[in-house]
Amino acid sequence: MKTKTVLIIGATSGIARELAKEFARRKYALILAARDGEELETIAADLGVRYGAKISLQSFDALNYRTHAAFWKRCLADCDNDLHGVVVCFGALAPQEEAERDWAVSRAMIDANYTSCVSILNLAANYYEERKRGFIAALSSVAGDRGRTGNYIYGSTKSGLNVYLQGVRQRLAKSNVSVTTVKPGPVDTGMTWGMDKLPLLAPPEKIAADTFRAIRRRADVVYTPAPWLIVMAILRIIPERIWKKISL
Repeated sequence: MKTKTVLIIGATSGIARELAKEFARRKYALILAARDGEELETIAADLGVRYGAKISLQSFDALNYRTHAAFWKRCLADCDNDLHGVVVCFGALAPQEEAERDWAVSRAMIDANYTSCVSILNLAANYYEERKRGFIAALSSVAGDRGRTGNYIYGSTKSGLNVYLQGVRQRLAKSNVSVTTVKPGPVDTGMTWGMDKLPLLAPPEKIAADTFRAIRRRADVVYTPAPWLIVMAILRIIPERIWKKISL
């Protein structure tokens, strides 16, 4: 049986590192993509020693949209045009107060969390629609389920990504391609370091394991850890007249 190849974009993030282990230990071949080439080489060496995984590396700059088409072509060349799936793991999170005061901070989150994702996932969607098999998955956030004072600019970028993925999922359903939206709560990574009062803080290993299982099940949406499914269901049904008086 031919080895299946999976592309992980944003492979130097904490969750992506753990997700790469999930695939590698099950003998998938991997294409790891990110800006930091040295860090990619370190991750690849570790996976090679641990699991004997076949790994290729690609440079990817999320914000340099003009390079995305060429990047995608290189990835397809790496796997002889037989890419089983793609997982988007990159993103940005800045304090709400900074984003409110500085448009550049808001713009950086919008570009990293939404615009760049659409740019690369449009290419993936076109590929899989023609291929008629495979999967797409992307890391979003529970923050996209409802706007709240503490992180509504970040949350709005994830809300936009959620709707985009929902539309792609509907588009590709008839092509036998699964599209999985992963909605983690706060994760104990560098992105959340130093932030106070983060509920249900989860290790990246947990998020990666849940993500891998969701991809294998061809799930549409997964909340991780699982209690967030209930928490967000409750928060979504609170009437707006009450919600606006709540401090969150």
